[in-house]
Amino acid sequence: MIKRKKIIMPARKRIALIAHDNMKIGLLAWVESHLDQLKQHELFATGTTGHLLKSQLGLDVQAMISGPLGGDQQIGAMLTTQSIDMVIFFWDPFEAMPHDPDVKALLRLASVWNVPVACNRTTADFLISSPLFSTAHSYEIPDYESYLRERTQA
Repeated sequence: MIKRKKIIMPARKRIALIAHDNMKIGLLAWVESHLDQLKQHELFATGTTGHLLKSQLGLDVQAMISGPLGGDQQIGAMLTTQSIDMVIFFWDPFEAMPHDPDVKALLRLASVWNVPVACNRTTADFLISSPLFSTAHSYEIPDYESYLRERTQA
């Protein structure tokens, strides 16, 4: 079993905002209703979602490439380096996605690295209304250095 270590999630969160095509309007509406809070944090998004957040809401967001072209995997890589603290991912439960394996990999990495994920508006409301949303928070992640030492000792 892999050991774990405690780290501190900063008060100023690094938040990934992702939405499947049929969910983009809902994510934009949710972001707009929490604009003042979200502006206090560093925001990332997959391609199309990021460009919509910029153009329609004037939000300062770092846009990756589009999800089907690898944007989900870019966010996933950021999870492994603790460069993303929270994921708001409005995914469409009624539509099959051609990049479904990427979506599953992203959600798996969020679970592995103990990152909170909201997959719908109600869960996103719970996260953003939590007192932990804008405060530092101690949490556990896999201790990769320990894992590597154990696997490479001669």
